[in-house]
Amino acid sequence: MLRAILMSSLILATGASGDERESPDVLFIAVDDLNSWVGAMGGHPQTRTPNIDALAARGMLFTNAHTPGAACLPARTAILTGVSAFTSGIYSMRGDWRENPRLAGITTLPRHFRENGYSTLGAGKIFHAHTYSITGFRGQQDITAWDAYFPSLDRHLPDEVFPAPGQSDGDAAGNGISTGHFDFFPTVTTDDAMGDGQVVTWVTQQLEAARTGPQFIAAGLYRPHLPWYVPQWYFDMHPVETIQLPDYLETDLDDVPPAYAELIGVEPDLDTSTMTWIMERGTRKWQEAVQGYLASISFTDAMIGRLVHALDASGRADNTIIVLWADHGFHLGQKDTWGKMTLWDESTNVPFIIVAPGVTVPGSRSDEAVSTQSIYATLVELAGLERPEFVEGTSLVPLLRDPSRNWNDVAITTYGDYGNFAVRDDRYRYIVYSNGEEELYDVQEDPNQWTNLAADPSYLDTKRALASRIPPVETHAPEVRDDHEDDHEDE
Repeated sequence: MLRAILMSSLILATGASGDERESPDVLFIAVDDLNSWVGAMGGHPQTRTPNIDALAARGMLFTNAHTPGAACLPARTAILTGVSAFTSGIYSMRGDWRENPRLAGITTLPRHFRENGYSTLGAGKIFHAHTYSITGFRGQQDITAWDAYFPSLDRHLPDEVFPAPGQSDGDAAGNGISTGHFDFFPTVTTDDAMGDGQVVTWVTQQLEAARTGPQFIAAGLYRPHLPWYVPQWYFDMHPVETIQLPDYLETDLDDVPPAYAELIGVEPDLDTSTMTWIMERGTRKWQEAVQGYLASISFTDAMIGRLVHALDASGRADNTIIVLWADHGFHLGQKDTWGKMTLWDESTNVPFIIVAPGVTVPGSRSDEAVSTQSIYATLVELAGLERPEFVEGTSLVPLLRDPSRNWNDVAITTYGDYGNFAVRDDRYRYIVYSNGEEELYDVQEDPNQWTNLAADPSYLDTKRALASRIPPVETHAPEVRDDHEDDHEDE
């Protein structure tokens, strides 16, 4: 019955007559390390993302969406398997999800579509991969999920373009901070020659090809993942001398418990952090880094524009569900941090857009707290497929249909080990670390998360309510401590 209702909606929207076009296609766009700095989300005043903004105008934009994992591997594993870290135990960048016994026998999202009659075509970074080694280029692919993949089923990422030796600061720094990983410099090449350009060229060819039957097409875009190497004209779009730096408070971490430093791998008493490296080189270096990130976002936006244009040219757009999501966010100096792997908004809040013809209202948006853990459940419902029993996450279809509805859900992010949690609702962010240390922010009144309210007794009920939403799967959810009681032992 549900499949019939959803298919009827799509048929009415497209004018299809109930033949093989009845099942909707899916265009699945995954972006790496993209934070809330897109125009439609207002994260940075100098972002230029006309194509992402136009895509948001076609469907629903979730402004308060958060990742289930604060790094690539745990986030993508949770999203693509439908199995949360609470169940799989995959909280960090360690290991290979394909060797995890708790995921044995599960069907990944693209494979589920393939097993239900879809042609599945993919390219680029969908499952975890990176450009720092040949093993990283190969990635952690589910080779059973695809009919075809670019560059191949055995390799996620194509060859990448880098600046010539000696050009970028990363070649000369030699201090372990800027060594080609944390680096930013324009490349002298074309869009098509970049790794993402190769991915998009292949995907657009698949979109434009004449096919019958439903198709699931996935494009994995690597930028704005480090290093921030993109063609010169994207840097030119953001002149370095005009770059506005993100809000920064020098004493920001004074009320943050020491556990955060262990989580992100920084020794607080040693000047080894990326922020220290930036500060030693002055405001100009910070501006150059922000410029590199903004340039990489603009490059990625251009790639997304090419994908959507190819879909429109194919004549199948009116019967295609488009999902755009980022695996996690990224700090650019906020809270003295560069990168991800934290439990603050900068690391967890991500762009998330769904366009579902006949279901979503063009230009709709939701400020409700949602998790991208819900992607698997939402997509299979939109496509009218059966939801596998192992899939965790709340389907967002009711919210897609009615953005004004009351949505009493939270987004939970974890990283590192069991016991490190962030719980985000429409107003508050509650963080508890595995040693029991806590943070609480009223993000509505304090969007920069500068004031930790966890020790304020007037917020004890708020902390307890948010902590109660952590699923007690591996162990019981931690009981919130009252720091104003006599007993201060970890519970």
